Amino acid sequence: MQGFSRRFDSMADADLPDMLEEHNLSQADMMSENCILVDSDDHAIGSASKMECHIGDGKRHRAFSVLLFDSNDRLLLQRRSLDKITFPGIWANSCCSHPLDIDGENGDPVAGVISAAKRKLEQELGIPLSVTSEWDFIHIGSFEYRCRWDENWIEHEIDHVLVVKADVEVVPNPNEIAEVQWVELELLDQIMDGVESDDRVIAPWFRKIHALYFMDNYNDILEYSDVMADICRCGELQMNPNNTPGQSLLDALSSHRDIVEGVIMNSLGKMKQERLHAAMTHLFTGGGKRLRAILPRLVGEAVGEAHEGHYTLGACIEIIHNFTLVHDDIMDQDPIRRGLDAVHVAYDDATAINAGDAMLAVGFEILAESPHIEPENLAFLVSSIGEMVRKVAEGQMVDIEFENRDDVSEDDYVEMITGKTSAMFETCAMTGAKLAGADEEAVENMANWGLNLGLCFQLMDDLIDITGDTQTLGKPAGSDVVQGKRTLIAIHALECDSDLPMFSKVFGMGECSDEDLAQAVEELYSCGSIDYAKKRAMHHHSLAHKCLDELVDSPAVSVLRELTDFQLIRIN
Repeated sequence: MQGFSRRFDSMADADLPDMLEEHNLSQADMMSENCILVDSDDHAIGSASKMECHIGDGKRHRAFSVLLFDSNDRLLLQRRSLDKITFPGIWANSCCSHPLDIDGENGDPVAGVISAAKRKLEQELGIPLSVTSEWDFIHIGSFEYRCRWDENWIEHEIDHVLVVKADVEVVPNPNEIAEVQWVELELLDQIMDGVESDDRVIAPWFRKIHALYFMDNYNDILEYSDVMADICRCGELQMNPNNTPGQSLLDALSSHRDIVEGVIMNSLGKMKQERLHAAMTHLFTGGGKRLRAILPRLVGEAVGEAHEGHYTLGACIEIIHNFTLVHDDIMDQDPIRRGLDAVHVAYDDATAINAGDAMLAVGFEILAESPHIEPENLAFLVSSIGEMVRKVAEGQMVDIEFENRDDVSEDDYVEMITGKTSAMFETCAMTGAKLAGADEEAVENMANWGLNLGLCFQLMDDLIDITGDTQTLGKPAGSDVVQGKRTLIAIHALECDSDLPMFSKVFGMGECSDEDLAQAVEELYSCGSIDYAKKRAMHHHSLAHKCLDELVDSPAVSVLRELTDFQLIRIN
């Protein structure tokens, strides 16, 4: 067999023919095709056989995934042939493969993957080039991932996602595809959630595409090219038919939650005045995953030596976070928080203010008293958390000032949320790394990760406020619009040239009917404001993953990657 004269790092050349002899001859022959090797920024750095790219530890290469919709918005799924050498028999998107190191495919990345897609659509699905040459392929972004199939085979790709809409007859090549299915998007969601799985195994890259791009309105991806301008760094994906996306994160949160919850409630028990203690603990009875409380511990496990002091640190930050929420609800006059009456509603403004003040004091008190925090770290932690509180206060004040300004820019808004929201995530990550004994460079890197995580978090929070519902949110849906909050969505809408009569009517009016709000939201979709905010959230999502790329892969780092990814579909 030709094409396998190179020496591979993972096994001897003599082993290669034996490995391929057990496979379909046509599939084995394609392993000699030359894929395009790329660096982390998707710049071509050479080529290597498909075999070399996928065996052992693999080599990073360029790939593509096609999402083919028909006029009824059904998506074509394919089940990979059992003859496939890698990932046989699993369900994936319409077509997925690699551009080759050949003319037409090894130049411009986007043009190259489109050309390769046309070639593979004919080979796999029998769609002639004469048909696909008339199609409008939309490039909506790219993401990097690794996923191991077994002890021999692996994928490590920068995958370019292409969308096309066409009504076409497909004739699957049985050597490539076992079966196909056109699915409505509601059914696709059910399949991804495991509700309607038929025991089918879903390709990990297809799950990632669904999580990254299929968020609210499927039709949006047919209208906007390069929805995600930056490469999303998705790290190691698991090939587990029973794996729930984000399960490692949920397991980590669950394993730490009871411990940190105990530290929080014990700390708040310092307050002996009964009514004040009840007000201080009120929000904690509303549940929650205690993300900020556990985050320092998760970072510590990823970069150094995590210990009991991380629970105290997390409890301190969580208590102070809740202090800011109590005061924030008073300033905004929000009546609901986490599905409960806000503290100022459940009690009164004076009690709520006093409770917030006491929570701030307790946070610093338990930090100073902890036997698990070395004195040489205490000054750094106190200074960092104090700076965080100051930035949050500054951000909140700027947010209030926005209500009386007509000239709030995108930069103004990002600067505001950098203080009001991101500072807390930044501090959780930075102090967690410091307490774990990480060096200065690693501490700074994790601070940058937390900063971008927080920006993504807040932008998604703004989106969810508009696109969610009251029961899910734990606060009135669309409250940002009717309160006239200058979110990135609102700023974009106010600056666009589109006529938005209902948005202009309800923005800042304090209250409106559900029908008017729904129409206003539809206008935000139509003018591109919601998609613009999504794109910015995805940008910070990508930057956060770049920070994690600096760490040595481990189960703890995978948890941080899942947390980064879950900002797009939000847990809180």
